[in-house]
Amino acid sequence: MLSPNSSESPPKILITGASGFLGWYLCQVAQASWQVFGTAYSHTIQVPGCSMVTVDLRNFADLKQVLQTVQPYAIIHAAAQGRPHVCQAEPEATYVINVKASWHLADLCAEYRIPLLFVSTDLVFDGQHPPYKESDAVCPLNTYGEQKVLAEQGMLERYPSTIIARMPLMFGVASHASSFIQPMIQNLETGQALQLFEDEFRTPVSGLDAARGILLALVKGEGYIHLGGKERLSRYEMGQQLANCLGYSESLLAGCSQQDVSLSTPRPADVSLDSSLAYSLGYNPKLFGQSLCHMLTPPSP
Repeated sequence: MLSPNSSESPPKILITGASGFLGWYLCQVAQASWQVFGTAYSHTIQVPGCSMVTVDLRNFADLKQVLQTVQPYAIIHAAAQGRPHVCQAEPEATYVINVKASWHLADLCAEYRIPLLFVSTDLVFDGQHPPYKESDAVCPLNTYGEQKVLAEQGMLERYPSTIIARMPLMFGVASHASSFIQPMIQNLETGQALQLFEDEFRTPVSGLDAARGILLALVKGEGYIHLGGKERLSRYEMGQQLANCLGYSESLLAGCSQQDVSLSTPRPADVSLDSSLAYSLGYNPKLFGQSLCHMLTPPSP
């Protein structure tokens, strides 16, 4: 359990992948308690209130130099190639960033005794025995899930103090990055029918609540922790709530089954997470519809 020493200036935290969807939210939320440093490489942006560092995490020497220069009190490793279809198509290239770079970071954190949290995924499970607790056996169906399992196991072998935060499907409205709801919104706005699975279930959470949960886990967590939302929803049910929130007719939605669609990347049917451990520590994500309407409703003048 992390216990930062009290001091006049906030402790430093380094967030890898700060230019990504989740990393952007982490940088926003962390500023309340930390002096925030973020890494980016292929997609460099400026994040207000965050000192950005350009580094290729695949280069061990450069990564070590960043840690020596910044001297962070703690690290959240959120950088990854997180698109499963890319990992499926390019397993060797994505292995280097999703697995090897994660191992290198664990080696360095072990050497310097830096608290480390690794952002993993619900896709480490096969979807056959939900809801999944932290102690349940992993059995990924696709390359992305396999890489995350290898990263988890290798990081804990190298640095047993690593915290593994398994994240669900996340959504939000970031200034530069999109989530799964943006293509759905575009379809609704243009009147195009949305075909959504009725037999694929997740426990979605907003990027804001996900970031809050990760920072809570960094301070209070140990080992594995699941940070899912409070509802088990199908893709179709998520579409219904999105349409209702934006005032579109549900007639634009069409339900279908996974077996009706040819998928380039295997997808588990139900990777709902049991996040009761996180809830006991104070994690309290909003319901899907509440978060959606809050982020998509323009503020009153």
